[in-house]
Amino acid sequence: MADTTKVTSAHLQRVAVVYIRQSTPGQVEHHRESTARQYALAERARELGWTAEQVQVIDEDLGVSGSVVSLAKRTGFAHLITEVALAHVGIVLGLEVSRLARSNADWYRLLDLCGVTNTLIGDSDGVYHPALFNDRLILGLKGTMSEYELSLLRQRGLAARDSKAKRGELRFALPPGYCWNELGQIDMDPDERITESIRLVFRKFQELGSARQVLLWLLDSDVKLPVMRWNRVHYRIEWHNPAYHTVLQILQHPMYAGAYVFGRTGQRTRVVDGRARKTEGHRKSMELQEDILHSYPPLAEAGLL
Repeated sequence: MADTTKVTSAHLQRVAVVYIRQSTPGQVEHHRESTARQYALAERARELGWTAEQVQVIDEDLGVSGSVVSLAKRTGFAHLITEVALAHVGIVLGLEVSRLARSNADWYRLLDLCGVTNTLIGDSDGVYHPALFNDRLILGLKGTMSEYELSLLRQRGLAARDSKAKRGELRFALPPGYCWNELGQIDMDPDERITESIRLVFRKFQELGSARQVLLWLLDSDVKLPVMRWNRVHYRIEWHNPAYHTVLQILQHPMYAGAYVFGRTGQRTRVVDGRARKTEGHRKSMELQEDILHSYPPLAEAGLL
């Protein structure tokens, strides 16, 4: 039985918004039951007294993490905030707090607006009015637990990743010339064109003595080099005309010397326009890298040098 005790005629004159979100495209594709349960909240709104025409579904954030701080990337949540601020919404329905927001900053912003505009919030447990002290306390605790859960899951994932890397078992994109075999070990790429081009760079470096001279020789000889390109789905090799940074990357990469390396770069956070912005690819000092820089026997045996 739906809880209608807090629903008034003033609420029923507005729309009921069902906010739907999944954190990643993979969850949207594979965790379809969760998505279906969220869409089913439209029926919950009708049970609470809203008509089918009054129910509005916002599903623009399917595949977008709730921890994203930029509302420009969470267009669905930005749309929800706008509608609540304009007092167009009688109730906001979400499967759970974590569907609405993963950060307390966004969560309390929504609570404050709902309290001012007399907007209800409903989840799988009940219906709450943020202007009531007890309801706001419950919603605040739920938001805090949701943020803590996200932080805990992230810490566990990073710890598991680093532990696997220290054992030399973490799989990641390898530089051209190497690949992962069926046993989960690093082996030489079976494409002889790729391995021979890498060997050629090292031979010419030993002969000419500088990366610049190697680059000039490659350009003069019209030799193309393999470059790794990747997206969120897969990695692939592309052949490009030699560039100075490409030659340097090959000559300086520790894996070509038989060393398994991970974590040479990290993230940095800075404040831009009042928002935290993370950037990647910043080189770490050797002291921070040495825990996950070690010899990898299968790699050393099949070394390209």
